[in-house]
Order: sequence, then C-alpha cells, then structure tokens
Amino acid sequence: MSENCVDFTQIDDAFYENVAVCDDKLLDKYLDNGEISPSDVQQAIAARKTFPVYYGSALKLTGIKEFLAGFEQWTSEKKFTKDFSARCFKISHDKNGERLTWIKILGGKLKAKTELNDEKINQIRSYNGEKFATITEVEAGDIVALTGLTKTYPGQGFGVRDAKNAVLKPVLTYKVDSKENDIHACLDALKVLEDENPQLHVTWSEHLQEIHVQVMGKIQLQFLQQLLQERFNLDIAFEQGNILYKETITKLIEAVGHFEPLRHYAEVHLLLEPGARNSGLVFANKCSLEVLTKNWQHQIMTALASKEHLSVLTGAPITDMKITLLGGKGSIVHSVGGDFREATYRAVRQGLMEEEIHDQVELLEPWYDFRLEIGQDQVGRALNDIQRMSGKFATP
Repeated sequence: MSENCVDFTQIDDAFYENVAVCDDKLLDKYLDNGEISPSDVQQAIAARKTFPVYYGSALKLTGIKEFLAGFEQWTSEKKFTKDFSARCFKISHDKNGERLTWIKILGGKLKAKTELNDEKINQIRSYNGEKFATITEVEAGDIVALTGLTKTYPGQGFGVRDAKNAVLKPVLTYKVDSKENDIHACLDALKVLEDENPQLHVTWSEHLQEIHVQVMGKIQLQFLQQLLQERFNLDIAFEQGNILYKETITKLIEAVGHFEPLRHYAEVHLLLEPGARNSGLVFANKCSLEVLTKNWQHQIMTALASKEHLSVLTGAPITDMKITLLGGKGSIVHSVGGDFREATYRAVRQGLMEEEIHDQVELLEPWYDFRLEIGQDQVGRALNDIQRMSGKFATP
C-alpha cells in the first residue's frame, strides 16, 4: 500500500509519526513539538493526505466496532456554503431512455422546475437501487439525479469550476462494422454511451457513411460490444485499429473565412494561436458588439465548439490551439441561417492551410510515461519488450 495509508487500529507514538510523515507541514509540527493533535489528523484525512486503514471482516463481524468508532472519532462534518453550487459526476439513462444527470449538491439548495444552465429541471430523483422517489428540494450534501437536462456532462460544475479532465486519453481509432444492423441505429447507441462516458469518442463520417470510435485498446472494445448487445440488442464488430495522431500549430496566424454564394454573405476573422501541451482546443471572443451583433457572435462561437476540426497534414484532429474571434462582417439583407457557421469553418481551414504553407503545422504522436512494478526475475524480459516497441526506460 501507499505510505499515505496508515494503520489506525493502534494509536501510539508510531501512529502519530506515520500520520505526520504524510504531510510536510504536519511533519515539521511533529518534529518541533513532538506531537500532533487529533484535529490535525482529521484535517489530514479531509485533505486526502492520510488514508485510514482498518482490518476486519463484515461477514465474521470482526473489526466492525473499531471501524465505526474510528469513523466517528477521526472524521469531521463538512461545512457547506449558503450559495448554491453542485457538480455533475455521472450521466446515465433509465430503463425508459430518460437521460439522468447525477449531481452532488456542494452548497445551498436546489428546487425542481427551476433552471440550471438555461435548461429546466423536470424532476429531482432520489434513488435507492433501481427505485426512486421524486422530491421537490435538495440541500447541500445530497446526491440526486435530474431529468430534463440535455447539455450537462460529467465533471461540469455549477457555481464551481469544472473538474479536471481525465488523465488518460484515447490513442487508437477503430472503424465500426455494423454487420446487418442499421448504421444510424448503431451511431445513436454509441452516442448514448459517449454521453455517459466522456473518455469514449465517437465520430461520424457523412461522406464515407462510417462510424469511428476512439478508445484505449481491445479490452474497451470488448466492453463496448457487450454493452451494445445487452442494452441495445446490437451485434457489431470492429475492424483493424490505427494509431490516433493529432496535429497542432507552432506559430500564431490570423485567419479569414468568406461565405458569399448568391443571396448569402458572411465573413469571419479568427486568431489561431499555439496552446500549451494537453490544453486541447480553447475558444475566446474579443469581438466588439459594434462589429458583429450578439446573435452572429453566438453563431460563430457555437460553430467553433460544435465540430471536431481536422488539420491539413494527415487529416488528424487539431489540438493544443486557442481560437479567438476578432471580428467579421455580415449583411442585414443577405446574412441568414448558417452563413456564419460556414464562414467560421472556412476561416479555420484557411488558417491551417496557411500554416502548412509556412511549415508551421506539427504532427503529434501519443506516448505514455508510466512506472512498471514487476518481480526481479522479469526485469530482463520487460526491458527487452520495451526496447522492441521503441520505448525508453530509466535505470531500474
């Protein structure tokens, strides 16, 4: 176990020393005073610096009393703010296909039929297994499922920042073989699973009429096949996978997109800037309302975020780039519907093509940095395998 996991079954000098080692500030206090207080231990647990360990068996009823006594002694009730805040931690669907947004209330209260991020909450459900009861109001500390919300996603914060993105990202892409199933039914099912699991990425090629999924490897594919069979009665397969490359730019550039067929007109000016590694795509708006109306600006920002932008070297997705709306032009008479959407896509494409001309587009290959723990008798085989796969390693 980690050194931060501490045996809480015997409280003695060695126990307090083991707790103090988990945090530098706590260790300094222990060395200066020779002791730490119970409240220091509680704070270390709350800050996830120390993880209590108890030993026992619920089946044999051994160690249970000690665990419950320790739980009461070493935990402290969290204090919540009066202002409403919450975080979505899961998306699921009930047996009727109703979309459920699972949230934990971090502060304040939430009532049914109110709006959350411009969407109306239909029901607030309190679940017990598969059964649930509808309630009208929840308070801080409650965990509930909301219906009626379509734009929420795991990790989204309400009144607080979004949670950090997952560390692991897909590195392989596979084409879906729908067999005798309707390709669009397969796409709808995969989109439901993508909604529930942000680490699954599903793309649809309108031109090729193909579905591609981006995953971590074959085990996840087997899990997907099982889910599609059990939940949607779809028997599918996956064709040979490929490495998922991405591209980025190395220099900033101003891009311009025009869309002006007969009786249509829109012009968009964007600034494309290289971003930090693993920052993904970031969108910003510096356009004045005197240049473009709020409605047109909203169309442009929505268009930027609504599709996966492909680069120009290999057609791989673009990443680690900031796109800022600088300005544009429109016509009260001729600018309609999706004119600004088309102009936005053309501006991004024009900027990337200009970057390629000046050799300012970079191809990114996925790689992992990890620690491998194995027995001494397997070290030689592991090093040979790493070298065979063009990997690098530090001295064991």
